[in-house]
Amino acid sequence: MGSRQQLGNYSLWMLSWPIFIELFLQFLLGAADTLMVSKISDDAVAVVGFSNQLFNALMALFTTVSSGAGILIAQRLGARDRESARTLGVIALKVTALIGVVISVALIAAPRQIAMLLQLPDRLLPLAEIYISIVGGGMVLTAVMTTLSTSIRNTGNTKAPMYIAVGMNIVHLFLNSSFIFGHFGFPQLGLTGVAISTVTSRLLATIVLFYIFLSAFHRPIRLPDFKLFDRKLFHEVLKIGWPLGVNMSCWVFSQLAIFSFLAMLGSAELTARTYMNTLESFCFLLGQSIAMGVQIQVAHLFGAKRTKEAYRSAYRGLYIGLVIVSVNAVIVYFVGDKMLGFFTSDPHIIALGVSLLSLNLLLQPGKMLNMALGNSLSAIGDTRFMMTNSLISMSLIATLLSYVLGVKLGWGLSCIYSCMIADEYFRGIIALFRWRGRKKLRQAEIGMQQAARQAVAAG
Repeated sequence: MGSRQQLGNYSLWMLSWPIFIELFLQFLLGAADTLMVSKISDDAVAVVGFSNQLFNALMALFTTVSSGAGILIAQRLGARDRESARTLGVIALKVTALIGVVISVALIAAPRQIAMLLQLPDRLLPLAEIYISIVGGGMVLTAVMTTLSTSIRNTGNTKAPMYIAVGMNIVHLFLNSSFIFGHFGFPQLGLTGVAISTVTSRLLATIVLFYIFLSAFHRPIRLPDFKLFDRKLFHEVLKIGWPLGVNMSCWVFSQLAIFSFLAMLGSAELTARTYMNTLESFCFLLGQSIAMGVQIQVAHLFGAKRTKEAYRSAYRGLYIGLVIVSVNAVIVYFVGDKMLGFFTSDPHIIALGVSLLSLNLLLQPGKMLNMALGNSLSAIGDTRFMMTNSLISMSLIATLLSYVLGVKLGWGLSCIYSCMIADEYFRGIIALFRWRGRKKLRQAEIGMQQAARQAVAAG
């Protein structure tokens, strides 16, 4: 990692470490949320975990635009087309803000109906109605914040989102503590307070990110610039972005379906899975940051026509990530029972969580393989292939097989978890063969050769 594989002035490590800090702070936010909410009740934890899966599913609606724009921003900057990169950032912000408003209105209007549709147990519905309406009502902030962070990060400035994450975590933890425990004269509002804390911290983060975004490109963005709309560029965003959106939709909807299956098994299984999500996040944080750094680097290199360097960069990130996530999974295997004990004293929930620790040793390398090479393929525009891969694997293995074996045949939580592992490896191995085939990279190389011959002929 210290070999300084350069992307202009950015090595993989320079791109990845701020992303890691940002993700780590998000992990702390989630872990602290879970820990503090567990002081309210295990039911409150189940509601938060369930609601977050719903929010993740809805995020796919604006991730289509933000992710596609982010990749194109990196490619255009690699090709030194800075004006198009700037325009892409403006277009993405406007479109995702509009989508976020629509989602927020829907979640404010029908939180209970949505929870019932997704099979949440009846006794959890009152808590879900409160949490979904408040946090869901702030989804427009999530949409804008995601787009701002993605645009800024893909310019190569991965530090700014990290600093914002620090501030957001501090505010969120302060407000969580105040509203849950009644510190500093605040009223004790329970889960309602947690929801208010979440929305407030995101609002402040969005304001600061917007200020940074205005100066993120070669020319500052002014108010009149928000009238910008280039149909050709937006078409490019959708061309590369809609498969990414479908890809993410497959993942989040499969996770949402799995949480619904767990709700059918019982609230204890649902709660144990929520706690395990926290432990899994710890394992994968640095690996995920490396995979995200690789995507930015590969996109820049691909845009600069440095295809051989882009090809090698993906493998370098994969090898580093595999070592890291495997070591982290071993650590969690030995201390996982104690970590679960921080969240709950229910022996049944702890036992369910502990039963998944050995399976997590298998899960983490599969996730790293899938994410590192999947991100690399997305970075060079091979998003339709990734979409097809996800549609097949997640629908048949992660979702259908989980339901048949885990619910219908009654094999339970461990079987559902095993299906998730099989899905990660299937997608990862397919992505590996696709990357080794170098299809998109060869097409780019042929295009460069043709352009060179035309230039010689014209000269």
